[in-house]
Amino acid sequence: MDPAAPALTLRPALDSPERPDWDGAVWIGEVWVDAIENADRTGRAAGIPVRCRLARAEGYGRARLLARADGRPLGFVEIEVSEGSVNFGELRRRVAGLRATESDRPVRAGPARVSAGKAVPVTVVVCTRDRVSMLRAALRSVLAVDYPTFDVLVVDNAPGTDATRQYVLGLADPRVRLICEPLPGLSRARNTGLSVATGDIVAYTDDDVVVDPHWLSALVDGFSRGPRVSCVSGMVPAGEIRTPAQAYFDRRVGWSDSTDARIFDWSEPPDDVPLFPFTVRCYGTGANFAVERDVVRRLGGFDEALGAGAPTGGGEDIDMFFRILRSGRQLVHDPAAIVWHRHRADSEGLLVQSRGYGLGLGAWLAKIASDPAMATLAATTAARRGGALVRHLRASSKETAPPADLAGLLPAGIGSTTARSIMKGPWAYRSARREGRSAAPMRERTAQRPTAVTHPRVEP
Repeated sequence: MDPAAPALTLRPALDSPERPDWDGAVWIGEVWVDAIENADRTGRAAGIPVRCRLARAEGYGRARLLARADGRPLGFVEIEVSEGSVNFGELRRRVAGLRATESDRPVRAGPARVSAGKAVPVTVVVCTRDRVSMLRAALRSVLAVDYPTFDVLVVDNAPGTDATRQYVLGLADPRVRLICEPLPGLSRARNTGLSVATGDIVAYTDDDVVVDPHWLSALVDGFSRGPRVSCVSGMVPAGEIRTPAQAYFDRRVGWSDSTDARIFDWSEPPDDVPLFPFTVRCYGTGANFAVERDVVRRLGGFDEALGAGAPTGGGEDIDMFFRILRSGRQLVHDPAAIVWHRHRADSEGLLVQSRGYGLGLGAWLAKIASDPAMATLAATTAARRGGALVRHLRASSKETAPPADLAGLLPAGIGSTTARSIMKGPWAYRSARREGRSAAPMRERTAQRPTAVTHPRVEP
């Protein structure tokens, strides 16, 4: 191809320190419709075909691109990579097809509280534990968001070293505060952040992600989609698929299945979610959500028996989503709030993650079963929607089975790891309770607030 040809250069969603050595690796990034249109006009004016380059695409045979327009995601396209480039004409045609589909969808947006000039104060909470290399990228992206009024709390949870402290203090950014939560557990860390947060809205994300520049604006706008919205979650697509473990996990989770925004309300069960309110995967995930601070405080905070760092390994996010809905508040899932996630790259990490997800779900189900009202509702829902339940279980079983192209590259028995862990969840939940982990710590006691380290402004 002519090196002088007009070029559209796309960059990966996440910077990967390693190049893939697996021929199924997928390069991941995004493309904006206006960038395609501008490049197309330039190429037509010059009479030369446009070249679409992918930065750092060595070793990748395919690319997955999130197409975006007017601040919203349109959908993903997968396209072949050749010599570090993708066919611009094919990309343009396929994105145009997504736009045609998007125009047929109903518009559900409410008034934008950000664009109206009345930005709601937001506190971003990033919980971390001895993963400074990942935290650097996550925090850099958070501090670069376009939202006008926010501060950041980095909760250093039961650290084994002072590396996180030294890194965060070294930023000397007045927007960032460092808090140490000495007791291990993600729920405890989330509660610590919540207890210190000053923003009316508290946005949570993890240390193994990169947030989109428009992330906070989209989350806050989600609160205007209904009269009683107290939680907004967003899309969490894979930001890297360079190993079989990452590819398998990406096929397992549904964090970026849909680009449609929707609102959930306990009193209005959606027709397309027959097992509502127990189909928790449609609500979102803990790497990307925001809540009204005072509402969650009144609910007692996050259940300390759930989440990473507790015997259960997970489940604190779906438990909070469920409790918010049960309280009569609404939950919005808006894919316009985008957080790119770095899946575990090796088999050992994949096994740990799969066990944690299974234990967390099983523990949460045990919690539901221990509540007479919820146990009755669950039994009634299963009885009335028996066919949907069977289809759900079959689909879940199919999702956990590794496809033929990955089966030989993954740990033996990976397909049943989650199911086995779900069965162990009730015992893990009981063990967490025996450790004295509270279900609603903010309601049961007034904990002493940890010391927050506020960075002084550095003068030039």
